[in-house]
Amino acid sequence: MKILLDESVPKPLSQDLVGHKCVTVQGCGWSGLTNGELLRRATPEFDLFITCDQNIRYQQNLAKQDIAVLQLSTNDLRRIRAAISAIQSTVASIQRKEFVILEI
Repeated sequence: MKILLDESVPKPLSQDLVGHKCVTVQGCGWSGLTNGELLRRATPEFDLFITCDQNIRYQQNLAKQDIAVLQLSTNDLRRIRAAISAIQSTVASIQRKEFVILEI
């Protein structure tokens, strides 16, 4: 699966998502884009967008997006690493166009 990590997501998470190709928003040169523009650009290139932005579901009509979105409830790396098995499981099961909030 090709995964785009939002600016709000700690970059070391990509090391824990073994078997997936993870790219950061910064690595794509897309820093500072609005969520709408970011999702528009990400959709043809990525299968999953991971964010810690707690407002994305209110700012965007995610039902119209053709990309899966995983919203993590925190960007604290220690808490994310403690919940890595739940994150990996969610990544493995998420479907295109699906929006999932993972409480950590």
